[in-house]
Amino acid sequence: MKQLSPKKLVFYASFFTTIVQLLILLFTAHIFNYRISINVYIFIFLAFFISTYFLFYYVLQEFIYKKIKLIYKSIRTVKSKNKTHKSENILKEVEEEVEQWKASQKNQIEQFKKMEKYRKEYVGNVSHELKTPIFNIQGYLETLTSIDDKNSKIFESFLNKAIENTERLNTIVRDLEIISKSETDSFDLTLTSFSIRNLVLKVFDELEMISKKNNISLRLKNNGKCPDFKVVADKERIHQVLSNLIANAIKYNKPNGKVTASCYDMEEQILIEITDTGIGIKQKHLPRLFERFYRVDKNRSRKKGGSGLGLAIVKHIVESHGQTVHVRSTPDIGTTFGFTLQKAKS
Repeated sequence: MKQLSPKKLVFYASFFTTIVQLLILLFTAHIFNYRISINVYIFIFLAFFISTYFLFYYVLQEFIYKKIKLIYKSIRTVKSKNKTHKSENILKEVEEEVEQWKASQKNQIEQFKKMEKYRKEYVGNVSHELKTPIFNIQGYLETLTSIDDKNSKIFESFLNKAIENTERLNTIVRDLEIISKSETDSFDLTLTSFSIRNLVLKVFDELEMISKKNNISLRLKNNGKCPDFKVVADKERIHQVLSNLIANAIKYNKPNGKVTASCYDMEEQILIEITDTGIGIKQKHLPRLFERFYRVDKNRSRKKGGSGLGLAIVKHIVESHGQTVHVRSTPDIGTTFGFTLQKAKS
C-alpha cells in the first residue's frame, strides 16, 4: 500500500469528514423539510472543508507529526550523524527507519546475549584453569613443609611437581597476556622476509626431545624435499604458531605416529600444513576448536598440560597477518591444521 504524505492524509481525511457532515446536514434538512439552495450547500461544504482541514492539520502537526519527527531524528542521529531530513513523506521514511532500527536492535541484543554467555564461560574457564595449578602447588608445598628429610625422594618428587605446576601457571598467564595484546593496538608485528622451511626445521629441532619421548617422528613432506619458500611475516609470531601446532600434533598423536609439515605455492600466498596421524577430532568440535579454553576432551587435555589457549593464539596471530587458518580431521586417522602467509617477492 502506498504511503501518503501528511498533507495528502489531512486533505483526504478532511474531504471525507466534510462529505459525512454534508450528508448529515442533507438528512437533517430532509427530515425537517428545510429547503437550502445549491450555493448555500457549496458555501457550507467549503466552510466545513477548510475548517476541518486546518483542525486536522493542527492536530497532526501538534500531537502526532512532531512526536514522530522527534523519534525519527533520534533514530537518524544514531544511524547517521550530520544528515538532515528534507523529504516530505516522513511517515513512510519513519516506518522504514523504525523497521531497520528494530532489526538492528534485535541483532545487537542477540550479539550482546552471545557476548554475555561467552564472557561468563570465559571467566569460568580462566578461574578453573588457574585454580587447578594453584591448588596443586598449595597441596605440594603444604606436604613439603611436613617432610623432615629434605633429601628424600618424596621431597624431591613433590618439589618437582610443584615446579611443574608453577610453570603451567606461568604458561597460562603468558598466553592470556598474548591473547590480550592480540586484541589491542599493542600487538605489533615486525614483518621480515624469511624461509618458512628453515623455521619449521628449527621448531622440529626444538621439539625433538619431546617427540622422541613420545616416539613420534617429525618430517617434511616428500622426504625432506619441501620447497624452500620465503614468506613475509613476523618471524617470532609464526615461530609461536608452528610451535603450538607441532607440539599439539605430538601431544595428541598415536604411539609410533608421524608429524608432517607441508608447504604449497598458492601464487600470492604460501600454505603451510601440519598433519598428524593421531586420534583425530569429531566434526562437531571443529567449529569451536579455536575458541579460548575449548577442549575436545577436558580430562585428557588437562592431563596433557597446556593452557587451553594455544589454538586461540594461533588464530589471532594468523589473522593479525591478514591471513586464514583452518582445520580438517578424521577420527582415528589424523588431523591437519593449515594456515596461509604472504609470499615474499623474488
